[in-house]
Formats: sequence, structure tokens, C-alpha cells
Amino acid sequence: MRRERALALAALALLNVFTITVALAVVVFTLTDDTAPVWEPSLVQAEPAPVSAGSVSEVDAGSVADRLAGPLQADALGTSVAAVVTDTATGSELFDHNGDAQTVPASTTKIATGVAALNAVGTEFRLTTRVVQGAGPEEVVLVGGGDPTLSRSTHDDGYPQAATLDDLATATAAALEAAGVGAVRVRYDTSLYEGPETAPGWREGYVTEGSVAPVTALMVDGGRTDPAIMYSPRYDDPASSAAETFAELLREAGLEVEGGVDSTTAPAGAPELAAVQSAPVASLVEDMMTSSDNNIAEALARQVAIALGEPASFEGGAAAMTRTLAELGVGEMRLEDASGLSRNNAISAQTMVNTLMVAADPERPELSYALSGLPIGGFTGTLDQRYVEALGGPAEGAGVVRAKTGTLSGVSTLAGLVQTDDGQLLAFAFMADDTAGYAPLALDQLAAALAECGCSAGGPAPEGGAEEETGEDPS
Repeated sequence: MRRERALALAALALLNVFTITVALAVVVFTLTDDTAPVWEPSLVQAEPAPVSAGSVSEVDAGSVADRLAGPLQADALGTSVAAVVTDTATGSELFDHNGDAQTVPASTTKIATGVAALNAVGTEFRLTTRVVQGAGPEEVVLVGGGDPTLSRSTHDDGYPQAATLDDLATATAAALEAAGVGAVRVRYDTSLYEGPETAPGWREGYVTEGSVAPVTALMVDGGRTDPAIMYSPRYDDPASSAAETFAELLREAGLEVEGGVDSTTAPAGAPELAAVQSAPVASLVEDMMTSSDNNIAEALARQVAIALGEPASFEGGAAAMTRTLAELGVGEMRLEDASGLSRNNAISAQTMVNTLMVAADPERPELSYALSGLPIGGFTGTLDQRYVEALGGPAEGAGVVRAKTGTLSGVSTLAGLVQTDDGQLLAFAFMADDTAGYAPLALDQLAAALAECGCSAGGPAPEGGAEEETGEDPS
């Protein structure tokens, strides 16, 4: 019982939300795959209730089932819906509707990606971008280390502790000046990664619409043509663009750069001139979860592959992730990418909840960053415009639902943690991959039903029970 209580309290600590006031926004939704809604600012204010530790009493499965019965009938969810709810305090399954069915997970795949990376690579590992001497003293090679957060310069709203190309160019110029070199040729090396730059099951327009860049070991600002816009179109060749920017920075630092940039493989053991490092993997996982960054997800999968001796490719990353997650005992899954953009991925709601439970295990504190990065309903990341009553969402989940979203055409998923009205902490996965309308709102209603549940065994029955839910199509 001591371990069960520790599990609940550890997970509750991760869910804790301090009372803050934030400005929310009116949303005009555009149903493009895994892209952010278009929104315009408003003066709506919201304030979440702080989450308390609560008790660790038994949760009544019947009360949970009663709460979910109505929302599960929403027409928007379509005909292929899976739902699993588990008590984090005891590990007891409270609700299972098609829980073992293999479902297209969309971006909830990133929960598995985060746990796999933290387990296989570790929390403190950093991705390094280097500049080394090339074939001669007047040739430099920009070597991609797989850092998807490498930025042109520091952005106030950019990645956490991002390495910058400005710093790398400045340090390189200083090293060359110290060596008496005033003119150089610039080459770049992307040999860390193997295989194709897009995954099976990806839609052709993902790169041009800005959902993801071609996956390469070298890119700047996520390969965006406009770094200030999260869903800016991406360069077809992010590595070449990064090298050209680096060459221009060297010119600005006073060096003469001869010719254009070309791809090469750095000589083995080449002297290092300069290097910059990403934030630690723990921070990358949190940022990936909060903002649903597809580039970070694919980069993390390749680091898992490298750690486990697999090729740094989509295939190798999927194999390595599947292996490390199997060793954690979460269950079977089929992966062809790490971001969830591929429709060929398949994860059951039960496996998704098992993964959340492993991440909440106090005996594996290194995995907890997969939970602390989850968006908070009504306040952060991909949930900042949801659970907002003024926008038509169920306000009950604001501040107490912490979950990863997933959206593709016809697919909508939500998985994470929720604190009930009487202080219980539940792990849940709601997954629909044949939707018939605007399904995210229907999933929010499911999580909100858990949030307002007084579900402790022996406690009062929920007011109105399932009769409170209309079951109408929320779209």
C-alpha cells in the first residue's frame, strides 16, 4: 500500500497547477492534420483551481462508467471508439471500452516517444552540432548532430535553452582566426541519419503546409522558411539551407567564404573547431509534449535507435522504440514514425494507459518528464484553447486535465491524467479513428466527465448520473 500511495502522490505532484490568470482566445478551427487552430485574441479570462493532493481511497468503477456512458455516444466520435481509465493509486482498471483494439493514435504517439527516449537515452543527454576541419585547413564541415531545436538566434518564444547557429559561427570564426585562417570553404555532413526523410503513411503536403520538416540530422529553426511562424512551410532541403546560413554568418564574422556549400562526410577524427549543444533530453521531451513538435519527436526516436544500436532511420527508430517500450512492459504497438503523423501506427487505448502508468511510477523518476510536459486543459500547449466555456468547451476540465492531443483527418485522440472532483487521480486514453464530426470537443467532454466525478467508493452518487449528458453531436 505504501508503494501505491507513493505512485498516486508522485503523479499528483506532476499534475499540480498553481492558480494563475491567463488571457484566452476565440478559436476559428481549421481541420488540417496536426496543425494548430487559427485564433484571434479576446478578453476572456480564466483561472484554474489549484489541484490538491487528495486522498488515495478506492475509486468506484461503476461511477466512472455512469459518467462516461453519455459522452461516449456522441455522434462526432463515429463508429470506432476506444476508452480506458485506470486508477493511478491502485493500478486498478476502472473502465474499458474496446481497450485492446489497435487504433491510429495520431500525436498521442508522442507519449510513447517521450517515455522511450527518457528510458533509452536518459534525461541529461544533449544533442551536439559541431564544426570540424575538413579535407584541409581551409575547409570546415558543419556536422549535424540531430538537434531539431538548433536556431538561427535566440527567440523569446522559441525552444528551451536552444543552441544557436550565431554562437556556433562566432566560435568557429574565433578558432579560425587563432589558427591564422582567413578564407574557408563550407561543407556540411548529415551522415548521422539514414534512410528516407519522410515516413510511410505521411501525407504528401505535410512539409509544404508546415506540419514537419524532412527529417535530417541538420536543420535550423525546424527547417521553417519563416522561423516566426510555427506552421510555416519547411524547406525541401533543411540541411543545405542551414549550411548556407552558416556560411553567411561566417562572412558577417569577417571570414572570406569561397564558393557554395556542398554535402560531404567529415574525415574521421577531424579536429573540432566549435560546438553547441541542445537542451537536455528531459527538456526536449517536455517541449515536444506541450507543443506537439513533430521534428523533436522524430529526432528523439533516432537517438533511441543510436542508443540501442539500430540504424538512425524511421525503421530503426520504430524498432528501437518498440523494443525499449516492450522492456517496460507497456504492451504491443506498431510504429512507423515517432510523431504520430503516420496513419500506419497502431496503439491500443490499454497500451497508451499502461505507458502513462509507467511514466508515473516513482521508481522510475527519469520517465516523469513525459507527464510534466503534458498540456494543461485551458492553459498550455495544444490544450490552451480547450476546456474554455466561453469557447464552447466543457469548463470542468480546466486546470485538472493534463493530456496529449492527437488529430489527423478522421482521427482524434486524447490521453493523459485527470483529477476528479473528490481528489482521485485517473489515467485515461480516449481514441477515435473513424470520426464523423468535430471529435476533439467530444473527447474533452469525456475527460470533463471524469473531472467532475465524485467517484470514491462509498461516496455519494454523481448528481444526475449519466442522464446529465445529452449524447448529442457536439459539432
